[in-house]
Amino acid sequence: MPAPRTVLLTGAAGGLGTLMRGLLPAYGYDLRLFDLTPVEGEPDAVTADLGDKDALREAVRGVDAVIHLAGISLEAPFEKILRSNIEGTYNLYEAAREEGVGRIVFASSNHAIGYTPRPLAGDPLIPVDTPRRPDTFYGLSKSFGEDLAQLYWDKHGMETVSVRIGSCFMEPTSVRMLSVWMSPGDGARLFHAALTAEDVRHTVVYGSSDNTRLWWDLTTARSLGYDPQDDSEQYADKLIAEHGELDPENPDHAHLGGHFVTNPPIWPY
Repeated sequence: MPAPRTVLLTGAAGGLGTLMRGLLPAYGYDLRLFDLTPVEGEPDAVTADLGDKDALREAVRGVDAVIHLAGISLEAPFEKILRSNIEGTYNLYEAAREEGVGRIVFASSNHAIGYTPRPLAGDPLIPVDTPRRPDTFYGLSKSFGEDLAQLYWDKHGMETVSVRIGSCFMEPTSVRMLSVWMSPGDGARLFHAALTAEDVRHTVVYGSSDNTRLWWDLTTARSLGYDPQDDSEQYADKLIAEHGELDPENPDHAHLGGHFVTNPPIWPY
């Protein structure tokens, strides 16, 4: 499909949102920004909560597509996850449906399958249709988002690409991240592919670079036109020297979700 011109970027003030604000305009997108907190240097950004249905309706009005990054990105009490990630995502989908927006790119997470055992040497890559095994309420909320996206395709014909993001930072910071890292440049390439691919209906893809130590199968992402250019291996020697290789007997290392399985980082707000 032709590249949508105007895209609503929710969570625009967050870490991933900030990276995409800098990278996606090069693909020809006019970004409309939305976040709970003010977006630095962007006076026209919409500052509102995902519970503000009127603000959401106004934010999606006239856009061609949505990249939905907003919400809690770590573990939190269920009540907070419910309000932000579950009810908030529903509110966004309803606003988009009411305004006739045809496509959403939903930031899912590897933590929707966090209890999945990580592949060992010689094991097959984790397929995209592996059963969901969330490792936290956060991961559970991403499972909900994927199901919500499927419902809105089946019931309303709204297309979604759900991207199970690994870790999108300038460079990986742990040995586990060597397997799930997505460079910012590859993140922009994947979002662009998700916005422009034909007939996606509801498609779930993994979001990472083409890492030498990759744990999951990128075939579905590649089918959208995603062509990852980066590999975490250039950081491997340094990280392994600092932290050692992953130990399959360590629960933090044995599952795809890493330490989210045993001691998840808590949302500070």
